[in-house]
Amino acid sequence: MLLKTFRWAFAVTAVGLTAGVLYDGWTALGIVAILSVLEISLSFDNAVINAGILKKMNAFWQKIFLTVGIVIAVFGMRLVFPVVIVAISARLSPWNAVDLALTDKDRYQELVTDAHPSIAAFGGMFLLMIFLDFVFEDREIKWLGWLERPLARLGSVDMLSVCIALIVLLASSLTFGAHAHQHGGTHADKAETVLLAGIAGLITYMVVGGLSGFFEQKLEDEEERENEAKEAAGQTGGRGAPVKLAGKAAFFMFVYLEVLDAAVCIDGVIGAGA
Repeated sequence: MLLKTFRWAFAVTAVGLTAGVLYDGWTALGIVAILSVLEISLSFDNAVINAGILKKMNAFWQKIFLTVGIVIAVFGMRLVFPVVIVAISARLSPWNAVDLALTDKDRYQELVTDAHPSIAAFGGMFLLMIFLDFVFEDREIKWLGWLERPLARLGSVDMLSVCIALIVLLASSLTFGAHAHQHGGTHADKAETVLLAGIAGLITYMVVGGLSGFFEQKLEDEEERENEAKEAAGQTGGRGAPVKLAGKAAFFMFVYLEVLDAAVCIDGVIGAGA
């Protein structure tokens, strides 16, 4: 059963590890293995969320997500997005960034090292917002009530997460950004770069979060309709078959899954870059 379900995943993993050995020996094998474990661990929560939403869609849209949607997620977020980040931060075209990564690893390493302040500021702000919104959320189930309850009360203050994140960004730009490490052991003033990249990370989070919230509301509306249909069926003595989303509603959920996947994948991309 395990092999039948995950045979393609095992095959792709084996191909990736083999490609790492052929490309740069056993050192590359170790790096690819570490990145594989990192990606798998960071993707577990995403898989659970996707499965919970997919079960509400009809067979056609389930197949669409598991084919077209997975291609977008894999090649878009995990292949194209990291190259775009490096290209923008190093002021290169995406083609030149890929060419340097494959043909001139030393120069590529220098560019990535010099671009580290902007990459770290962008990713750090995105992940910081995820963390702050999580700790300030008022959840029904509390594991550490003595800590979660006061944090939830603080979270009732509007835009508190954004204010804290901007304060951290400003402090980081004036300290770490002003003396950023560059290749060759030198230091440079990257305060402005850190500020701009951090603000870009914050805007990205708010856009992705806004889209996720919009499509999540669509999902909740469909679930409410499903519950009303079940109640109506129960009053008439029927069992009421589960409502499978189709048409426009399923399309909204497909887009929602793609946005959600993009949001969750960003932390994996940033972790892989680190």
